[in-house]
Amino acid sequence: MSPLPTEVEEAGIRGVLRKREPTSLLPEDFFSGRDEVRRHFSRLIGVSEPNRIAIIPSASYGASIAARNLPVNCGQNIVILHEQFPGNVYTWRKKAADAGAELRTVVPASTVHRGSDWNERILESMDKDTAIISVPHVHWTDGTLFDLVAISQREKELGIALVVDGTQSVGALPFDVATILPDVLIVAGYKWLLGPYSIGAAYFNSRFDEGVPLEETWIGRQGSQNFSGLVDYQELYQTGAIRYDVGECSNFILLPMLAAALNLLETWTPQAIQAYCSNLTDKLVQEVTEFGFSAEERPHRSGHLLGLTLPDKLSLDSLKKELERRRIFVSFRGDSLRVSPNVYNNQEDIEALIEALAFTIKGK
Repeated sequence: MSPLPTEVEEAGIRGVLRKREPTSLLPEDFFSGRDEVRRHFSRLIGVSEPNRIAIIPSASYGASIAARNLPVNCGQNIVILHEQFPGNVYTWRKKAADAGAELRTVVPASTVHRGSDWNERILESMDKDTAIISVPHVHWTDGTLFDLVAISQREKELGIALVVDGTQSVGALPFDVATILPDVLIVAGYKWLLGPYSIGAAYFNSRFDEGVPLEETWIGRQGSQNFSGLVDYQELYQTGAIRYDVGECSNFILLPMLAAALNLLETWTPQAIQAYCSNLTDKLVQEVTEFGFSAEERPHRSGHLLGLTLPDKLSLDSLKKELERRRIFVSFRGDSLRVSPNVYNNQEDIEALIEALAFTIKGK
């Protein structure tokens, strides 16, 4: 979970104060905040049509929309990855079970330097019976980078639907919809988008234009801008992906916060953020491999999210205690020490982590 930039925090406070006096809210205010988020997010991912963007409360919500509207037949298979985040496993597990399909999990050959082999296994896992492949851009436990362009080319050859969970990457790693061509891109807002919890955005391509949303909301129907005519019930939905907006998506606190965060990312650019973070993590890997830690090789390692595999002789408990004592905040995911810097970190932070790891290993 990222900290909130000052601008994002201030936008949330303004939203709270606005709700204090709801008579200041006009009918158009229920739509303007949503539209602003759509515009910002569509530019961030290279989409020319903002109505392809839906406002979602979570990654699992977006995955559920995809699962509801993508056909899977008995005997087909759905491809996911080993140890994906649970929100992108349970949805497809249920979809496969309901359809009588196989849930095919692609497992890497090893836990160290596994990126090249893992990417090859993903391509080999898809066949004429694959209906859907659901993958992240980087693995959430260790930052293994997946070749979405190659995956996309393969799934297009086979007529497979591509669902990408960009929660662990979009904002800090460039993502171009026109290049990768996903059917769905799902992004929770509280990580690399630098936004608040319980709001995010998702891209749905044209195959979802006639789909069925999870909720039958009033605001997702055509003519919803006309408040005086809301009881003239409409069968038709709003165009594009707007029909998939979560209920009460006109959140006057969270939407301005997410819009402010997206505006910052447009200014900074994911390309610059990735380059900055790569400088930090490349230095870290260079230093800590000398005393027994290991990391994925650079072509298959993201710069903003890095997993360090611990030396066999290192006590995990002692490492946790030492990091807590020094107030160094990292995550432990499986066998990896996960380091995830952003623009609020600097070289001094990396040096502090190196010093702590060296002390735990060498006692100095």
